[in-house]
Amino acid sequence: MKAFRITGIAICSMLMMVACGQKKVETAAQSPMVDPNARPLVKLATVKEEPVDQIQVYSATIVGEIKNNIAPATPARISKINVEVGDNVRRGQILVQMDETTLSQQEMQLKNLETEFNRIDQLYQVGGVSKSEWDNLNLQLEVARKSLKTLKENTQLASPIDGVVTTRNYDNGDLYGGQPILVVQKIAPVKLTINVSEQYYSKVKKGDEVKIELDAYPGETFTGKVSLIYPTVDAMTHTFPVEVNVANQNLKLRPGMFARATLNLGTLNHVVVPDLAIEKRAGSGDRFVYVYNNGKVSYNKVELGQRLGDRYELISGVPNGAQVVIAGQAKLSDGKEVEVEK
Repeated sequence: MKAFRITGIAICSMLMMVACGQKKVETAAQSPMVDPNARPLVKLATVKEEPVDQIQVYSATIVGEIKNNIAPATPARISKINVEVGDNVRRGQILVQMDETTLSQQEMQLKNLETEFNRIDQLYQVGGVSKSEWDNLNLQLEVARKSLKTLKENTQLASPIDGVVTTRNYDNGDLYGGQPILVVQKIAPVKLTINVSEQYYSKVKKGDEVKIELDAYPGETFTGKVSLIYPTVDAMTHTFPVEVNVANQNLKLRPGMFARATLNLGTLNHVVVPDLAIEKRAGSGDRFVYVYNNGKVSYNKVELGQRLGDRYELISGVPNGAQVVIAGQAKLSDGKEVEVEK
């Protein structure tokens, strides 16, 4: 009885193995064979040159059109600062009063010298002193007057411009030690400096309009104009500085604000490709496009320009009228033969 059971189990096992083998054969027969030499299927698009506005956006920082450091010529004690940061000041307004001890001494010396000169002058008129003595004292008097004027300018520090106080580095009673006591800036207008690529040197003109946008005023646009174009190009960066002037009549733009300046540098004819054609090379920032020609594709490194919706402007890399791959790039390599989707 036991022998019969063992024999039955063995027979069942053999039948199952045969059945499994048949299933594998049937599955293999049903699965299509993958041809390793089959050409990848790709989809193409024909590209061409188009006129593209050369819109360039630059980052910059707003600064006052004029910036003046208020400081004396020599170290001295600060008696009184008459203004605070944020105060509007006028040209000629006294902003800082320095210690007047030296000024008082100089005024006394000048007064004594003027008295002596008047005495000598009277003697000279009647022939009591020589012309050389009169000339010598007159020269001393002129030097003393000029020295007093300079000392007075360095004792009573005035603003040379209409503007706003943007920095204060000292308090009353401090000894001036090198840093400017105050900084005054003219903020109507303001300006910013952008560094433009040398390829556009001939495109930028004085008076060109520039669109200005700031994070401080989202959705608002200000208009500036190119006011100065530097005559030299930086040999390291191959850029040249351009100053942009903004009227700022409402005083909304303040020194130190971050700005984006948009400059239209004319129109150039460049090839435009679908963004689906752009591939990124692994491990680098390079971009490339597969170009189709006579049944094969070639790997073309490209230089991107502006994004134009769902397309890209190309500065270089693809010729006008070329056919580029926009689908099926995963299995491609340089020189690979392909099948074009109908």
